[in-house]
Amino acid sequence: MHQDELDSVDIYKRTLEFLQIGNRAAKRAQEENRKKGIPNVYDINGHLYYELPNGELTTEDPYPLSKETDSSEETC
Repeated sequence: MHQDELDSVDIYKRTLEFLQIGNRAAKRAQEENRKKGIPNVYDINGHLYYELPNGELTTEDPYPLSKETDSSEETC
């Protein structure tokens, strides 16, 4: 084997290790969010999807800031 090939194999193995670490961390964060009742947010093809704590998927933001601003302006 040439030195270049060894380097490529080593780089590929390290890349897989980092990918596994990142995937495990993301999965833990998702589970933690579910336990705390926080929606998980996913961007799929430029569209936001919210996974609610009960497992339901929706495109509607469960925490819209604009609704809070609108309701406070109406009471003034």
